[in-house]
Amino acid sequence: MVCHDDVFKIGRIGKVHGVKGEVLLHFTDDVFDRTDADYVFLETDGILVPFFFEEYRFRNDDTAIVKFLDIDNADRAGELTGCDVFFARDLASVDDDELSWNEMIGFRITDTTSHRQVGEIVAVDLSTINTLFEVRPPKGDILLVPAADDFIVDIDREHRQVTMQLPEGLIED
Repeated sequence: MVCHDDVFKIGRIGKVHGVKGEVLLHFTDDVFDRTDADYVFLETDGILVPFFFEEYRFRNDDTAIVKFLDIDNADRAGELTGCDVFFARDLASVDDDELSWNEMIGFRITDTTSHRQVGEIVAVDLSTINTLFEVRPPKGDILLVPAADDFIVDIDREHRQVTMQLPEGLIED
């Protein structure tokens, strides 16, 4: 069984497109520019289920029209609307220069300044000019941590760990 640690979210299934089982995939990650895959995982009833592509074509920069194998009509396709879409981490590019923000969700942050575990990245906020990690600390509320290159010391993809040198006072004691 595939668990959430093995995948990262790349988008969500939108509405049905046509009557032959196609759906709109609204993606938030450029994984298709970096690698090819025959399938993605859809979260249905809390379970990650592989869905294999019959075909897909890009509609624009953040939407594709997707036809999955064995989904042959609008009713079956309609059952998929609203499902989150995930990509297998082991199929993503292994080049650290091409690590996407979405791939970093689930990574743990360690601060070299305070020598402690800051928490787990639960989301990445790209809505402002400065990208922010939304981090769940061991105790307390979600923290917003700047994802600036100046603060990132190391990214260990294998151990899902980000080492950062954060400014003093950013993390409360």
